[in-house]
Amino acid sequence: MISRIDLRGDALPEGPALRDLLPRADFDVSAALEKVRPICEAVHHRGDAALIDFAEKFDGVRLTSVRVPAEALTEALEQLDPAVRAALEESIRRARIVHREQRRTNRTTQVVPGGTVTEKWVPVERVGLYAPGGRSVYPSSVIMNVVPAQEAGVGSIALASPAQAEFDGLPHPTILAACALLGVDEVYAAGGATAVAMFAYGTESCPPAPMVTGPGNIWVAAAKRYFTGVIGIDSEAGPTEIAVLADDTADPVHVAADLISQAEHDPLAAAVLVTDSVALADAVEKELQPQVEATKHIEDRIRPALAGRQSAIVLVDGVDEGLRVVNAYGAEHLEIQTADAARVAERVVNAGAIFIGPWAPVSLGDYAAGSNHVLPTGGCACHSSGLSVQSFLRGIHIVDYTEDALAEVAHHVVTLAEAEDLPAHGAAIKARFGWKVPGK
Repeated sequence: MISRIDLRGDALPEGPALRDLLPRADFDVSAALEKVRPICEAVHHRGDAALIDFAEKFDGVRLTSVRVPAEALTEALEQLDPAVRAALEESIRRARIVHREQRRTNRTTQVVPGGTVTEKWVPVERVGLYAPGGRSVYPSSVIMNVVPAQEAGVGSIALASPAQAEFDGLPHPTILAACALLGVDEVYAAGGATAVAMFAYGTESCPPAPMVTGPGNIWVAAAKRYFTGVIGIDSEAGPTEIAVLADDTADPVHVAADLISQAEHDPLAAAVLVTDSVALADAVEKELQPQVEATKHIEDRIRPALAGRQSAIVLVDGVDEGLRVVNAYGAEHLEIQTADAARVAERVVNAGAIFIGPWAPVSLGDYAAGSNHVLPTGGCACHSSGLSVQSFLRGIHIVDYTEDALAEVAHHVVTLAEAEDLPAHGAAIKARFGWKVPGK
């Protein structure tokens, strides 16, 4: 059901050679880019009409309007299962606790007497948020996008999710209910690349947004790449990943369950166990079969995900070697199930989110830990972070110098301008002092 990679002994290389040995899904955004290009340009030139045509083509429903009416949001919340509503409200409450603490404050630094630089944090004015609606419904992704944007102070928030034929062309009612709980009333029935293009270009119904965030499939990732440099994005999210670093103290029942929990997202989902215990590897492999048989989405997602080249049990000589592997892998989700797990976690430098010990599974982070589950995939954790309040903030430097403070450093500025053969830069300083630079 799942393959093994043996990196014990002399088999554990350094750097890129190690990364090349590790399992990873095939996810060719470049190839998808050419397919989304005409879709994005159709939205650019035809606006809402293109969105309606693409909803009919891709989602099997002919829309009369892309914008979701306010009464549909109200009705969805009224009809929401009370238990689901309570769970969503608790997820929102916990996410707000964490994200509210992330808001940065303006800071002024006195460089010299009379010379200061202030860093002012300003939210983007408007964002377009995306909630997937393909194989599953993700109201949790609504929360993970909306809460940090709201806590950052974004003034205009719009959300898109695919039209559903089952619900008369509206996004899934649980998505709509989550929007209502969060106070988001600008919602659109648009999916995939069409949603990203709608936000990037704007249409008759939807004003453009300078930033788009949210997870999605390869078409969403390709559309984000298409608009790089035009709008801000969070990341080109690929298939979800879980890596578990475990030793012989880990419970194989827990480890198997956690691997399966991510495999059920998508046939390209990655489930990786890194361990120095052959006994644990054997026990987990044995435990996978009955747990898979007892769940849902077996043949269309879980089996192909576990059997795919992106999933494996990786054998190493010890926890130190395991850390080298997981730091090279840079998992979206990394569980540490070892002795002294908290101390081991301190040595992790590449991960989207780290889950410590047996009582912090990835599922907790997906819904109710308070952390954000929109995280870097495909090894991008080595240079990128998950979605947060900072994702929606821009730092602006404000420079305030008096005449004396400028005079003190003027000769250095002129010298550097001349060294770079930019005499007009120096002249801008000289003009302020009657063309005679102090200190020269």
